[in-house]
Amino acid sequence: MSMPLLTVPTLTRRAFALAPLGVTLLRAAAKPMRWALLSDTHIPADPANEYRGFRPAGNLKKIVPEVLASKPEGALICGDLARLEGLAPDYEALKSLLQPVLEKMPVAMALGNHDDRKNFLGAFGAQQQGVQPVSGKHVAIVEAAALRMVLLDSLIQPNSTPGLLGKAQRAWLAGYLQSSSDLPTLLFVHHTLDDSDGALLDVPRLFDIVRPHRKVKAILYGHSHRYHYDTLDGIHLINLPAVGYNFNDREPVGWVDSLLTEKGGQFTLRAFGGHREQDGQTVSLRWRS
Repeated sequence: MSMPLLTVPTLTRRAFALAPLGVTLLRAAAKPMRWALLSDTHIPADPANEYRGFRPAGNLKKIVPEVLASKPEGALICGDLARLEGLAPDYEALKSLLQPVLEKMPVAMALGNHDDRKNFLGAFGAQQQGVQPVSGKHVAIVEAAALRMVLLDSLIQPNSTPGLLGKAQRAWLAGYLQSSSDLPTLLFVHHTLDDSDGALLDVPRLFDIVRPHRKVKAILYGHSHRYHYDTLDGIHLINLPAVGYNFNDREPVGWVDSLLTEKGGQFTLRAFGGHREQDGQTVSLRWRS
């Protein structure tokens, strides 16, 4: 059974801040909501830490003003928050860099293979809204008038590449999708959805669960440090770019400014590094009916 959700009319910053967890607010007419979508920040305790010529801490520091300037209702980071092993000082550095954003809006966070669940919860657990009772996993739901976002946990152990939802989380998701309303739903999970050894290992079982539920409109993920769009059975698959660094020079480094509605979404790339040819370009998607 799911824990009570935070439901707000348009998920305004003030409403989110003032409503305690478990309080349900009256729903207003749905209108587009803007969310800043980030992934793979890879923040180290040492701000001078560098990989492939990128300094992840400096990258995040650079985009924080961009996120604030876009005036979103909230921000979401799709895993690999910490540099490699999810050390406690990494999360303290991440919290410091995110502080201007945390003061203005909710920041939802999924966990990736370079995170440590205990250390993450020690730093950010009190600020995570809509957390669900899934043993050994950090699962959360953000629900607004236009749609809901479900953050899944694919972390097996820190600094081990593959991901796994696991039986308990799959059972929770199946039950939740069966019992929840038909509000359009986006799923967020860190790991890629292909059949590589470093991807989500139980992805076929995930699709067996979500395919029959037409309310599931898209699955967004990170992990590959790639920016890409695809579909499967009408479900949009959105691979978010990395903030920390790319793995090859063909990929951008940046974040995605999204405008989400009940009918679809507009996703605008904000690339500040790497391959910037698509910077400022918007991809418009229509949800399956």
